[in-house]
Amino acid sequence: MEFIADLHIHSRFSLATSRDLTPENLWKWGQLKGIRVVGTGDCTHPGWLSELEAKLVSTDSGLLTLRDQTREEVPSSCHSEVSFLLSGEISCIYRKAGRTRKVHCLVYLPDFATARRLSGKLSRIGSITSDGRPILKLDAKDLLQMVLDTSPCAMLIPAHAWTPHFSVFGAVSGFDSLTECFDELTPHIHALETGLSSDPAMNWRLSSLDAITLVSNSDAHSPAKLGREATVFDTELSYQGIFSGITGGRGVVSTIEFFPEQGKYYADGHRNCSVRLTPKETIACGCRCPVCGGKLTVGVLHRVELLADRPMGARPEGAPTFRCVIPLLDLIGGVLQVGTASKRAQELYFKLLQMVGNEFYTLLEAPLEQISAASSPLLAQAIGEMRLGEVDIDPGYDGKFGVVSVMKR
Repeated sequence: MEFIADLHIHSRFSLATSRDLTPENLWKWGQLKGIRVVGTGDCTHPGWLSELEAKLVSTDSGLLTLRDQTREEVPSSCHSEVSFLLSGEISCIYRKAGRTRKVHCLVYLPDFATARRLSGKLSRIGSITSDGRPILKLDAKDLLQMVLDTSPCAMLIPAHAWTPHFSVFGAVSGFDSLTECFDELTPHIHALETGLSSDPAMNWRLSSLDAITLVSNSDAHSPAKLGREATVFDTELSYQGIFSGITGGRGVVSTIEFFPEQGKYYADGHRNCSVRLTPKETIACGCRCPVCGGKLTVGVLHRVELLADRPMGARPEGAPTFRCVIPLLDLIGGVLQVGTASKRAQELYFKLLQMVGNEFYTLLEAPLEQISAASSPLLAQAIGEMRLGEVDIDPGYDGKFGVVSVMKR
């Protein structure tokens, strides 16, 4: 069965997240976006875990469903089933090979009992209550062993693998290979989350990742950000189906991506001085800001260039396809020339969902004539150009999101 999943999100117990992150709102927005399986996020936080246990019901599939469902706020055109999968993110900060490492890891767990066991183990290492994504003095390799010991059906995936500050390959605190990070446990790493600032094509340039399943997720800090990236599975709709699809390498048929240039760490630069550079320019400046002399943040593009052993355009045989999208609200705001939170943009967004269908259907499949009739020829043109990849991109850098537009004016 083919379905869309977004398996990296957060709850309101994480820092800098929306108070609207509740199981009910995630269930609602999963339908609006067209997502069949949503990660719970933060499944090791005691408060969130208790809420999940109270509001979600386990099913024979190993996935969870919302106990009390009401579709009053969901347009009929978007009504669908949404399941949950227990997930969380752990921030590992530790010393290894003479350097401070900061590696974020995703964990996926088959049931509440496993989540309780892992939460208890982590609580003996550091605080798991101050942040939904706990920050622990814990080697990522040791976390992997802990996850494997907790359940044979539990899984760990390095999160947003290329971002500079908190990732396995990050320029600031990462490693040059998975083996450097996970040592003899590396064979238990079956997948990698590409993150907003890289896409599969960039990862294909590393032959060492050929056996690794590439997945994409939103890392949403609010319900409306669900699905800005997602993974398309073709497996049994169950926890075991997803687990086997990832670990066996045949369950992911495609991913839905940000244009990586829109990610906030794509290019090199120094945001305080409004300096953005290419890798070649960064090397010429000695990795120092040409304005203030401060240290530049080396972006994902540069980091991929350093580690790649293949040219641009290389693609491993049998690699799944991917499609880049611009969130529908961003497109609407660009066409209307208003902010995405404005009343006009919000009204048109929900009108489109009502008249056309969920966001992924609208962005990727709906006839442009239907979109035009429900909104405007300009928005239909914008979506058509996005589908063709005909976009103008002002790349992101040093924590500043890039600006992607489609209207040639």
